[in-house]
Amino acid sequence: MTSENTAADFAVTLVGGPTVVIDLGGLRFVTDPTFDTADSSYEMGPVALRKTADPALAADELGTVAAVLLSHDQHPDNLDGAGRAFLKEVPLVLTTEQSAERVGGTGLAPWAEHVLERPDGGRLVVTAVPAQHGPAGTEPMLGSVTGFLLTGEGLPTVYVSGDNVSLEPVRELAERVGANGIDLAVLHVGAAQLAPFGPTLLSMTAEQAVETADLLGARKVLAVHQDGWQHFTEGQDAVAASFAKAGGTERLVVPEAGSRFAL
Repeated sequence: MTSENTAADFAVTLVGGPTVVIDLGGLRFVTDPTFDTADSSYEMGPVALRKTADPALAADELGTVAAVLLSHDQHPDNLDGAGRAFLKEVPLVLTTEQSAERVGGTGLAPWAEHVLERPDGGRLVVTAVPAQHGPAGTEPMLGSVTGFLLTGEGLPTVYVSGDNVSLEPVRELAERVGANGIDLAVLHVGAAQLAPFGPTLLSMTAEQAVETADLLGARKVLAVHQDGWQHFTEGQDAVAASFAKAGGTERLVVPEAGSRFAL
């Protein structure tokens, strides 16, 4: 992908899994970096995660990155080995307070803000949005997760959900952003399941993605983190079907992996 990124650009590039490049206000952000190759596996106590697809781009193809938006570090499908190495190459990592203690970077409490200076002299504000990885009671096992809201004067508003299954923080976010809503919602979907948790869902379903988009008044939706790993139970087809059923097909952004998609 090109390293050019001007203040007027608003674009996304899908790398794979939860990893997306977001160009906004002359700054380039990378979400949850995962750059390991297909068939990589990760043992986590009673759980084994297996990656099934290569990233569409390597880390060294991303150009100049202003910041990584890391929802959490404790699960390799959100931060794998090559992703951890990538963190050392970027100037800023924004994440949860707990993850910052482990991987470095700047930890943000829920609703805390971090301000970045834009090349055009303006400011871009990253706000930490609460997220809940599993149902109530699973927090001690799954750990803290955050989403992100990107805002700035004259800029589109972008929401990145992180691994979230609760609509409560979505409703609170909707109250905060008001009638203007969200221009782009990057939603972690996939309806993930792992054997130790039985039928419990650990990420958003396609139907929840529709509800989230409706609550936020999202003009466009990019569904991510529903492929490339063995533990997802819903893919892009399920997302497309749910939005079609709700009459919202035109809201979905479906970029070709590895190609920059202007919005």
